[in-house]
Order: sequence, then C-alpha cells, then structure tokens
Amino acid sequence: MNDESSNGLFESLPEDYREKLGRPGEYPFTRGVYPRMYLDRLWTMRQYAGFGSAAETNARFRYLLERGQTGLSVAFDLPTQLGLDPDHPLAVGEVGRVGVSIATVDDMKRLFAGIPLEQVTTSMTINAPAMMLLAMYLLVAAEQGTDWSKVGGTIQNDILKEYVARGTYIYPPQPSMRLVTDVFEFASREVPRWNTISISGYHIREAGSTAAQEVAFTLANAKAYVRAALERGLELDSFAPRLSFFFAAHNDIFEEAAKFRAARRMWARIMKEEFGAKNPKSWMLRFHTQTGGSTLTAQQPLNNVVRVAYQALAAVLGGTQSLHTNSYDEALGLPTEESALLALRTQQILAYESGVTRAIDAAGGSFYLEHLTDDLEKEADAIIAQVEKLGGAVRAIEAGYVQKEIEESAWHYQREIENQERIIVGLNRFTVEEETPVPVMKIDPAVGERRAAEVRAYKQNRDRQATKLALDDLKKAATGSENLFPYVLAAFRASATLGEVAGALREVWGEHQPA
Repeated sequence: MNDESSNGLFESLPEDYREKLGRPGEYPFTRGVYPRMYLDRLWTMRQYAGFGSAAETNARFRYLLERGQTGLSVAFDLPTQLGLDPDHPLAVGEVGRVGVSIATVDDMKRLFAGIPLEQVTTSMTINAPAMMLLAMYLLVAAEQGTDWSKVGGTIQNDILKEYVARGTYIYPPQPSMRLVTDVFEFASREVPRWNTISISGYHIREAGSTAAQEVAFTLANAKAYVRAALERGLELDSFAPRLSFFFAAHNDIFEEAAKFRAARRMWARIMKEEFGAKNPKSWMLRFHTQTGGSTLTAQQPLNNVVRVAYQALAAVLGGTQSLHTNSYDEALGLPTEESALLALRTQQILAYESGVTRAIDAAGGSFYLEHLTDDLEKEADAIIAQVEKLGGAVRAIEAGYVQKEIEESAWHYQREIENQERIIVGLNRFTVEEETPVPVMKIDPAVGERRAAEVRAYKQNRDRQATKLALDDLKKAATGSENLFPYVLAAFRASATLGEVAGALREVWGEHQPA
C-alpha cells in the first residue's frame, strides 16, 4: 500500500490521534517536515571528515564527493575549535589530530580548492569561534565569485552544549550568546540560505544522557537561543526558519525513531504556541543525524558496521534531513579511506536497496512506535519544565543541573554494562581471545611543526599595521553592542589569523572558568 492509498486509513483514525500525528509536512510534523519526504529527495549524505592539513582534507573531500557523497561536513582540530593558531604553545601535539587545522583564509581556500561552494552545502562543526570560521568561508566563496545569497550550509554555533558536554568553549556564556545572535542577525540579511545554528543533542547523548534528556536539554537550549535573539530585537520569523538541529542515533531502533518524532512535535508546539511564530517554516525541526560514536567498540570493530547500519535505519525511519554514518574503526582512530567509503556505502545501500524510502512515513502509525513517541514526549516535557523552573537553560547550566543529570545517566548506563544488565556484543558477552587487527590511520607527527611554520611565515608576509588596526577596531566594537560579524570579516581581510581574532575577544571578555 502506498501513502496515497492510505489516506482513507488516516481519516478513519480518532480526531485526537490525527491531531498528534498530522499529515507529513503539516503541523505538528510528527510524520516529517516535508509532504513527500524521501519520495522527492533523499537525505543529504554528509560524511564528517577532517585531519592534518587543509590540502590533505581537501583530498578526502574530493574522494568522497566522487563516490556519491552529497554534502560536506568539516571536522576541525582542537586548536581551531579553541581559537588557537598552530604556533601557540597550547597547540603542541594537537594540530591536525582530530580534525583539520585552519588558521587563515589561505587555509580555508586550500580546504575548498576545486570545490564550487554554490554547488555543495557545507556543515562546519565549530562553536566558540563559529563566527570566525563562517567569515573565512564567506570570503572564500566571494573569491570564487559566488554571491553569498547562493551559499548554503550549516554552522554548529551551539555554545551552550559546550559547557555541559564537550568543553571546547572560550568565552563566558553571555558574550558567547552575543556571538551566536550576531550570526543570526548577519546571516538573516546577508546569507539567507545558511543554517545559522545546529542545536546539538548529539554531544549531550554522547556524554551519557538518555534519549529523553537528549531531546529535553536540546530543546531547552534552543529556547534560550530564541529568547536571546528576541531580546536582541530580531523578528522571530526572520531567523527561526534557519534554526537547525543535530541528534545522535543509538542502537534501540524504535526508541531512536520515536525520539526524532517526539522532538519534531515538541518543537512545533513550542514555536507556535509558546513563541507565537507565524511562519510554518519556523515550526519545523529540521535535523542532521550522526550515528553514535560512543556505541562503537574497539573490541571486534567489524561489529560496528552492523551497529552503524541499524542506527542509520533508525535515523531514516525518524525522518532525518541529513546523515553521517560513522566508520567502523573510529573507536581506534580517525577513519581510513576504506572505512570512510564503507560508511558512505552503508547510507547508499539503505537509500537505494532497502526499500525504506518508498513510503513517506514507513513506520508511522505503529502502536509501539507511537506509544514510545508519546512516552518520550512526556518525559522530555517534564525535564524541560524543571529547566524552566531553574530560570532557563543558561541558568540551569550555570547551576550545574544539566551536567549533574547527564553524569548520573552516564553512571547508570555504565553500571548496567558492568553488571551485564545491558549486553554489548564483543565487550561484555560473546568476547574472543584473539582478534585480527584492522588498519588504523596515523597522523604524521610532523604536521604540527609544518603548520606552525606556515602560520609564522603568514604573519611575517603581511601589512602588520593594517592587521593591528583591524584587530583594534574589533576589540573596541566588542566593548559595545554592535554586530561583530563585519569587524571579524574586516580582520580576516586584513590578514589576521584565527588565533588573533579569537585572542582579541579574549582580551575584552576573558575566558570561561567553570565553577
């Protein structure tokens, strides 16, 4: 039975049931944000990649694009995430190791060499210096001759989850929130196709939260961003349609699919009923999914191929707009070329061979799935209510409530594994004495020295006075209330480095020191 022939079945459902489900592409979007979902267009296959230098990562991007990847997703190394140049003392040993090293506009040019930015959407996993990396990207697009109105992609730009789950923050919460809303404001005018934030439950889940906590804390953070933008004076429907989300997909297929459905329905209600958004696009929760890195095991790593496939199925049954499938070797190191290709092929087999895309909402209406959706919604609503009671997400984070709840859930999960109440195949049951090793990717340890030398040379071969003036202008603007995006663009046009731009704001705002 196709979806068109099931219309009569939908009409025969009780009214309250129909209201909770709705039709695909209609409020409350339980069944998906688009009327025909994957019948019209598959999800974006966006493999997360980045290591070493910009040139090395560009080669991986091209390799994946040539083999059918449909979007780019950039992993940055820790110094870049923390706004440090490769020649900074704290960057030693970390340059290029867990992502690509980007310090200058020239680096960004090399990263996207030969890749037309108006023809591909790019997602960048960057938070504290998100404005800076987006500014570099736009300058590269302009040099390619691409009008910013044609540039599409996503910047993660979700600083609140850094304080509770990842730790790659730079500035205190209030100035960090200013950077977020500055991006909202600038992009709504200048880069209308850009998703200005990817509000991330993924890292909350990876830190040990339950599925309900992942939804609740993510949506609570989203409410905080909306409130900050409204307090800034932005008009709700001018920025809300470009908010996007990012969730994890773990092993319980039906719980994960239900989680995505519950999140969509809750966000639609929050935006329409709580905030009064008028534009239906402001009610839509559009999201990217990544399979669960924390679920992968170093023991019997080929088992991870199966885990990732099931997790990808859950994401598609849940109606994701974009998907990254982890490589089987990621519990051991960065993905090799071979394992990254296999992860991409996992998505392609799901899309073209499994049949799951032949229906708009293949699992919708299942008694079990809808029961799980309702239960997850109730549990997440209760958690959000507690966050609101504490004064909202920022206050709850500052009080340590969110961190404590995640830590307790992580502890319970680990206890279940240790007591064999939760079975992890190859880890606490069905273990083997000897395993055949799999190839592990190695990062050249000399990359850090090479990158530091490149940045030092870059700083020598520029108009230092012009750079200084641009950085001084940025610092002065940071003491006021102007939008900082134009000042960041000007600094990079004057050949400032990422570390210098981030450092200028450090001088004004200081660094966040957790309690």
